[in-house]
Amino acid sequence: MKALISVIALLVASAPKTLLRGAVLSVLTLLMGIALLGLSGWFITATAMAGIAGIGIAFDVFRPSAGVRFLALGRTAARYGERVLTHDATLRALAALRVMLLRRQAQQGAKVLASLRSEAVLTRIVSDVDALDGLLLRLLLPGIAAVLTHLAVFLALAWLVTWSLATAVLLGYVPLALIILYCLARRTQSPSAELELQQQSLRRALIDTIRHRHSLILSAGLAEREAELLALDAQTRHSAQALDRQERGAGLLLSLLVAGVSVLALFFGERLVNAGGTGPALAAIGVFVALALAEALPPLRRGFADFGRMYGAAQRIAGGAARSAETALKAPSHVLNSALLELEVSSTTWRLEAGDSLAITGSSGSGKTSLMLQIAGLLDSEGITVLGRPPQQWPDSELRRIVCMVPQRSALIAGTIRENLQLAQDASDEALWAALQVVALDQVIAERGGLDARLGEGGAGLSGGQARRLALARAILKRPQLLLLDEPSEGLDAETADRVLRGIRAALPDTAIVANLHRFVDHPIFERHLAL
Repeated sequence: MKALISVIALLVASAPKTLLRGAVLSVLTLLMGIALLGLSGWFITATAMAGIAGIGIAFDVFRPSAGVRFLALGRTAARYGERVLTHDATLRALAALRVMLLRRQAQQGAKVLASLRSEAVLTRIVSDVDALDGLLLRLLLPGIAAVLTHLAVFLALAWLVTWSLATAVLLGYVPLALIILYCLARRTQSPSAELELQQQSLRRALIDTIRHRHSLILSAGLAEREAELLALDAQTRHSAQALDRQERGAGLLLSLLVAGVSVLALFFGERLVNAGGTGPALAAIGVFVALALAEALPPLRRGFADFGRMYGAAQRIAGGAARSAETALKAPSHVLNSALLELEVSSTTWRLEAGDSLAITGSSGSGKTSLMLQIAGLLDSEGITVLGRPPQQWPDSELRRIVCMVPQRSALIAGTIRENLQLAQDASDEALWAALQVVALDQVIAERGGLDARLGEGGAGLSGGQARRLALARAILKRPQLLLLDEPSEGLDAETADRVLRGIRAALPDTAIVANLHRFVDHPIFERHLAL
């Protein structure tokens, strides 16, 4: 429950005043609805009794009628305001939650961020945030409104009628309603969580189908994929129907509870009238109020039915925050007289100092990229040190300041050339053009409109080689102590590749360079060679 409480605290803290106003209007809406039905019941009964007594002509019907109209209009206005305020507060809270999640992920290491790139993880994060809107709209606010409304009704009935009738209504509703809702939450916790997982699987499968539709059509696999989607959809519908049956069963029990409490209020009212403790009109208020209190229960029924989904989402989000705090590392100092990079490969130790360069060769699958990822601290490693410390012992921010890796797959964003380059660090236009010139990309960018030229998602608008060179230019702007290049010449002709490699060495004379290569292994900038 700690995870749930911490997420609720975060959501409430994002818009406390708006939530408070929404809660006040929620209570006001319920009270006006109850007062409307109670006043209507009193009015009908009192009018009937006046007619039976033969004094109907003297009975004041105007003030009760005005009260009914006032409560009806006021309830409508309060309901509208409550919907606006509570949904506005919920949207603000979810926006704050998304910002918190992004801020927290931005503080994670590159190793953790790399694990978050899978579609399953991203879909889960989006679904978790969406699931948590029910914490406010279907649990917290309705729960607070229901409790306060029952207390107010108890005091009002005790004042207008008797304490015995008020106690009967309160004790008839609250304990039994809590038991029904608790049992509903227990019975639906696993089905609700399972349904959430199935919906995520269906969403991912549908996205994959749309993304790979051309391949599926060409390979005649569309019919098979359609059958898989229909099977997933059938499973999801089956789980949703099972959950719906549980919710409708709880709804039936709550309806029986309303009927039972109303009968109990009628019984107490009849005894009071027979005993002369109150009049028929006032006794009727208890019956109609018992019926009206049912309005507080439906939102809670839906919220408790989704409790498993919301609880699982809260656990994952709060658990991520705890893991983030646990994995924080203190920046270590480098070991004196240690090499910038030291590798132990096949019982041979390789030491690189500032300005050194190493070309790594080997067939596909020999482990070149894995070795790069280990040096960059993105995979667990043994026999590798950076300034005398294993990469995994460095805080990510410190390691990224020392080591920069340019993978084969260029990481570019939708935006301008300037925005893509300045992901490395803020730099002047002169520095940006200088970096582009180093990688032989300045003329291409100038022809496309300069630094303000826009790229599409993932760098769309540039060829593979141009995108890779833009990523290289960004790495040059960081001026790291150790630069890791995974196939830097891939997609480049011989002349351009030679110019880029010479440009990188000239721009970073004091940087140690390690590159995975299939081509240009014997390029003069590489002083040593490691074959895997």
